[in-house]
Amino acid sequence: MDSGNLLNMIDSHCHLDFQVFDRDRESIVQTCLSLGVDGLLVPSTTVTSFNKVLELAKRYPVIRPALGLHPYFLNGKVQSDLEELSVYLEKNDVVAVGEIGLDNWPGCCDLDVQIEVFESQLKIAKAMSLPVILHARKSEDLLLKSINRLKFDCGGIVHAFNGSLDQAKRLHALGFVFGVGGTITYERAKKARRVLASLPDSAIVLETDSPDMPLHGYQGEPNMPYRVLDVARCVSEIRGQSVDMVSAMTTNNLKRTLPNW
Repeated sequence: MDSGNLLNMIDSHCHLDFQVFDRDRESIVQTCLSLGVDGLLVPSTTVTSFNKVLELAKRYPVIRPALGLHPYFLNGKVQSDLEELSVYLEKNDVVAVGEIGLDNWPGCCDLDVQIEVFESQLKIAKAMSLPVILHARKSEDLLLKSINRLKFDCGGIVHAFNGSLDQAKRLHALGFVFGVGGTITYERAKKARRVLASLPDSAIVLETDSPDMPLHGYQGEPNMPYRVLDVARCVSEIRGQSVDMVSAMTTNNLKRTLPNW
């Protein structure tokens, strides 16, 4: 993989704390740095992942942590988990509250419970003036409804955005930018590519969602954060912009959106 002259490339969403990376995490981080990927945002998914995410951020300066409760992994201890989240956020430096949001996919936990937990986390983030990292699966309008109802004004990143251009415009007006990842490397992702081509320069950040969302050509393999370079090249082709421009504008967008970076 040729990095060219890329500098300051950031993967705005990777789960480098996941067990699949335990064996090779050191070499993966070093590969990222050697290729010019010098920022990795690692969001938590559950209370049990908080300490590992924070420990990785201390061990590797390239990593920035976010803490939150992912809607897909909610359990029966929601209230105590929310209380523990508040304690961790008070005691530790993070760049955002996340990964939080709503998952309206069949088989996920009760949507009313998800909304209650999501809005509780929005309130926590608002009280601490922290942006959020949003999980949105078939739920963009519901997310907008909660954000508007709570008058949440700290913005954040909509991870792996796959909504409409109209939804993107409404979210961007509220201070959100959109994580662009492996989906757009597939030619069949026509809607996602059309939306990406139409978004303003100020609305895009890059991500991999490693180890998930493999890029075209890497199906069946764990995704890697250094493949954000391939995402950048695909964004460059779709938007008709140089890779250097994509790198610079997405890095600027992320740092504007996450001021604690």
